[in-house]
Amino acid sequence: MAEVTAICRFCHATCGLVATLENGRISKLIGDLDNPMYTGYSCIKGRNYHEFHASPDRILKPLRRNSCGDFEPVESGEALVEIAAKTRAILEQYGPRSIAMYGGTFSHFCPAGVMLREAFMDAIGSPMRFSNATIDQPGKPISMALHGKWGAGPQDFAEADVCLLVGANPLVSMWGGIPSFNPARRLHEARKRGLQLIVIDPRRSETARKADLHLQCLPGQDAPLLAAMLRVIIEEGLYDRAFVEAETAGFAQLRETVAAFLPERVAAVAGVAADDIVTAARMFAAAKRGNATSGTGPSMAPHGVLMDYLVLALNTICGRWVKAGERMPNRGVLFRQFSGVARAEKPRSAAGFGEALRVRGLTDTAAGLPTAALADEILTPGEGRVRALFVIGGNPLLSWPNQAKTRRALESLELLVVVDPMLSATARHADYVIGPRFGFESPAITFGNEGITVYGLSLGYPEPYAQYQPALIEPPAGSDVLEDWRIFFEIGRHMGMPLAFRGHPFDMASPPTTDQLLETFVAKSRVPLEEIKRHPHGAIFPDPKPLADSKPFDWPYRLQLAAASMMQELTAVAATLTVAAAQIDRDYPWLLVTRREHAVYNSVGQRLPALRKRLSHNPAYVHPLDAGALGLLDDMPIEIESRHGRTRARVRLADDIRRGVISLAHGFEDANPAALIDDANDFDALSGLPRMSAIPVRILRAAAS
Repeated sequence: MAEVTAICRFCHATCGLVATLENGRISKLIGDLDNPMYTGYSCIKGRNYHEFHASPDRILKPLRRNSCGDFEPVESGEALVEIAAKTRAILEQYGPRSIAMYGGTFSHFCPAGVMLREAFMDAIGSPMRFSNATIDQPGKPISMALHGKWGAGPQDFAEADVCLLVGANPLVSMWGGIPSFNPARRLHEARKRGLQLIVIDPRRSETARKADLHLQCLPGQDAPLLAAMLRVIIEEGLYDRAFVEAETAGFAQLRETVAAFLPERVAAVAGVAADDIVTAARMFAAAKRGNATSGTGPSMAPHGVLMDYLVLALNTICGRWVKAGERMPNRGVLFRQFSGVARAEKPRSAAGFGEALRVRGLTDTAAGLPTAALADEILTPGEGRVRALFVIGGNPLLSWPNQAKTRRALESLELLVVVDPMLSATARHADYVIGPRFGFESPAITFGNEGITVYGLSLGYPEPYAQYQPALIEPPAGSDVLEDWRIFFEIGRHMGMPLAFRGHPFDMASPPTTDQLLETFVAKSRVPLEEIKRHPHGAIFPDPKPLADSKPFDWPYRLQLAAASMMQELTAVAATLTVAAAQIDRDYPWLLVTRREHAVYNSVGQRLPALRKRLSHNPAYVHPLDAGALGLLDDMPIEIESRHGRTRARVRLADDIRRGVISLAHGFEDANPAALIDDANDFDALSGLPRMSAIPVRILRAAAS
């Protein structure tokens, strides 16, 4: 028996763990008390992550669909030769655009895999690269591109006097505003030093219960609420005048546009008290330091990009960015997150560039190609139709909007290859399913949290931290699994294509090691990977230049407070401000909102025994008074119907949810909001994201199944 340090890869938080090794297997995982970032923290998911490795459901040999439509085992070498031949045939007949790649949640934790997937698609010449980033908060990078990025980064949560969370529940999701590295402890310490917490959420979530002020609004009303807060701060002169004058453009236009959002007018629509809107605005603006950020729910609701843009505007007019001469919490260790100069960076395109999709007028965006349009790219006839799809660590059938259309799209492909450790709902439609080396069977670095700062300002590491973990165990005896990077290396080799990553060519006759790929991936890191390897518990690597520099006197760029597309949309929202009752669809009077469940991560974890004991199905949370009015009892089967589709669920009574609202998590097979989503008629024009939360539905009693 031995104990070694490890990096959890169940979710983006990548917590530091201690693994107990027995006979070549991991028997126990706990938080690493000696890790300087996590200090012993771990969640229920991470402590059971090792169950994946020895799960009876794990795919240990590649599967191939035979002529009878059934799966049969096949040697990996044979499978990859066949996949390469079929891919080449499709490429030669239909061209590069006919081949697409989708990377899901589990595809992002291995940078070596990211490198070879990109190299493979570059060699093919296909622009059709999609990810979960455009169906999970695409508004953040798009709004950041419209607004502009601040070169010295946001103010540190550790020094904040106020924190505003819009639809974020970081105590469960490990995401949004409060650093996800032991968030409960960090919030507790912040509250002790005097931090005031404001939460806008239709649920009295785990985080909202800790709030000084909770605005329990109707779903989908976040943008009007934020506009009203901006109006109060501007009209009462509570904003940072010096910062606005020196570093922003468009303030007068923003002021004019938010003038229509009187707190009393918004309160009637949002279902909150006008005094609470005013109090929230004053509380946020009065603090010396702090930040606002948002979560998945409001990003998936109508006006998601606008909502995130208004969050940025709120931060900016209050000057919530690191100024020249102030300490930056973390410029980066493996990657340079910020320039280190207190200035608005050079603008970049938000949307309307790169590849133009064939449907709904959508194009590439700052978040990537709109995944919500990929099913149509597969189904729509004509030149450029997608005919082959590689799915890595994702589950489109459970995560893409419009489940029925997604199923038709998967079934119509000429080639579907799924790389996944389990036979997921999507994998059951595949031509080939390849199980990868998984988790602790491969080396790892904590690169992910240095790359997601744009997804919520303060989500990256709040200190300059990094960790490396070597491979800890081997795959089960007799298995035939490959690291996901090796899969694409071999397919490329069999296709006779030279592969290169950002100008770095690979020797196709001699595969690299994963460590060599990691070295290449972080070749420009501030701290060499070899130095990081010397600290098995991870370490804080102090920045030799932690203070933000001043911008040049002739620096031309400013943060944009009134991007034209955002002001046009905000003006349109103002025109719809009526009493809430007039906005209710009488045939579909409920609003369904999405949520995170602590025991799972999107579509991952439902099969692990320890987690399934905590959450055996996906319940539909309903307020007890609403349930009583409908004659519903706890655990009673129901059908949830939108104008687009229907799904079944079982009731769970919950008095923490606002009346008139029903709450359901994404990613489950047994009850899935994806079946309810209209992807073609109700979507954001910039991101392409359809209405995936705040969905009008009705509730029907269902016969027990």
